[in-house]
Amino acid sequence: MTIAFRSCVLAFLTVPVLATAAPVSERNQLFKEAMAYAVPAGGHRSRVVLADSVVKLVQEGVVDPQKIEALYARRGGIPARLKEVLSKPSRRPILLTRETANVHVNLLWPLGLANRMAANNESPLNGPKLSRFASTGGWSLGKEANGSAYFNKFPIVDLTVAQETLVTRVARNTFRPCCDNSTFYQDCNHGSALLGLLTLGAAQGLSEEELFREALAFNAFWFPHHYAHIALYFKVARNTEWQDVDPREVMDANFSSARGWHANVARELKRRGLLPEQGGADCDV
Repeated sequence: MTIAFRSCVLAFLTVPVLATAAPVSERNQLFKEAMAYAVPAGGHRSRVVLADSVVKLVQEGVVDPQKIEALYARRGGIPARLKEVLSKPSRRPILLTRETANVHVNLLWPLGLANRMAANNESPLNGPKLSRFASTGGWSLGKEANGSAYFNKFPIVDLTVAQETLVTRVARNTFRPCCDNSTFYQDCNHGSALLGLLTLGAAQGLSEEELFREALAFNAFWFPHHYAHIALYFKVARNTEWQDVDPREVMDANFSSARGWHANVARELKRRGLLPEQGGADCDV
């Protein structure tokens, strides 16, 4: 696989709407409200900054500015924000929006892939199939043809032993719906990107609670339908507003993995007649 962008769609089975389903207009309105909470139109102002991480990735050849510009030229031109961070450090907190979600996948992906951590020696990627994962073989925006050449190679972000332990612990306990795996098992672009985010956050002093909240916010923008349904579930089944949910619970396998979503969220929403004919996570970032 040699594409830089990995488009992933979970082809969830069509779920018949129950005879007692809520009226379509009501169901749509509830989902619209849930989406507005989970993926706010104004975006998510992160506490994490990119700092000099992207500049270092460019210096090490993990990111090739010419390949980045060529790729975005086919998409209407490279966003100014992206072009800027390729050449100089950024001290502004990341503003994640629906429009920039894909950009931040591609900024954080090579970081999670290439940053050296002792814990990565135990990564499920670290084996004879290293070059065949979407997160490794799929990264073609560096000097090397296959991104596996960069796995766990460069000290891009300095972490103390305690910070690396924190990153690893949160990574092992956060999941994503596209691959049904934990962040520590970074077998796709989103897994690597979230690992990169956690690494930056820990190095910048974020607590474990704050890292979970950042992970949830970024996953919600990368998988909007998946998390809008989770927000709806918590609203109707738990009487809990999205801002009050425990990010640790939402990011674990019971909700953020595809299997967990089906077993818990989809089942309960279907029982209440609130699950549309097609639901779950879809992404094109």
